[in-house]
Amino acid sequence: MANQFQFTDEELMARFQSGDENAYNEIVFRYRDRLMNFIYRFVNDVELAEDVLQDTLVKIFTHRHYYKEIAKVSTWIYTIAGNFSKTELRKRKRRKITQLSHMGKDDKVYEIPDIEREPDRGVHVQFSEQKIQNALQSLPSHFRSPVILRDIQELSYKDISKILDVPLGTVKSRINRARQQLKSTLKE
Repeated sequence: MANQFQFTDEELMARFQSGDENAYNEIVFRYRDRLMNFIYRFVNDVELAEDVLQDTLVKIFTHRHYYKEIAKVSTWIYTIAGNFSKTELRKRKRRKITQLSHMGKDDKVYEIPDIEREPDRGVHVQFSEQKIQNALQSLPSHFRSPVILRDIQELSYKDISKILDVPLGTVKSRINRARQQLKSTLKE
């Protein structure tokens, strides 16, 4: 398949590092949707995913000179997004959660917003997507990351190994175990 872009990601990054901000815009265009999907699958919250995406894009902009062409641009970008996602998950675990039983009579009752993104889609499809997302969230993060990168983002095992900084065999093993856990969870 011929490359549909005039420049490779690495050429764009070199242009951006030399001061061409249009190259940055092209990088954002190429990666924004894929990153949003990756981050959302990781953190399971649209607003948080949008925040993490913005943090990722800002870091790409401000740290462009840290990129060295020894790695693919995609590897570098996904590493940044993955690190921000993991940080947000750690923060979320530390936050105090108010239990309903501890709410007093003066506490406000909030309506849970309907976040249905495509109302014309069938209930069955929405249920399936939600069930898959819930199953992904039930995985430990060391299994969740590689299976999202492989099965949703469709990255190579080699790229995933570089992004996660673990040996290739470990990546394959974690993806296999994650798939087995997902299969088991989705059968329930």
